[in-house]
Amino acid sequence: MIEPLTMLRTEMDRYSAKRMQKPVNFFCLAPQAKQVELVGDFNDWQRGSALMERQPDGSWRTQVPLHHGHHRYLFLVDGAPVLDPKAQGIARNARNERVSMMAVS
Repeated sequence: MIEPLTMLRTEMDRYSAKRMQKPVNFFCLAPQAKQVELVGDFNDWQRGSALMERQPDGSWRTQVPLHHGHHRYLFLVDGAPVLDPKAQGIARNARNERVSMMAVS
């Protein structure tokens, strides 16, 4: 038999913001780029896991489901790291490099 407190914790964890994901749109203005991708702590900074799609206006777009909290990321424009000018802040990655930061709530 499940104890009432254990059952209550299980029910609370099911609806915790930490477990829920929210679709977040990323945009990068790079009209001359041949390829743009998004790397960050949410995809272990792995290249090729979040390729962005070119839009008719020359911008690039992708959507990534993210958990509640702060996330660090970069755009790779033709392989070169680029900060997001519309980011909510600047942080440092594990190599002490500047990266963009956003909060998801």
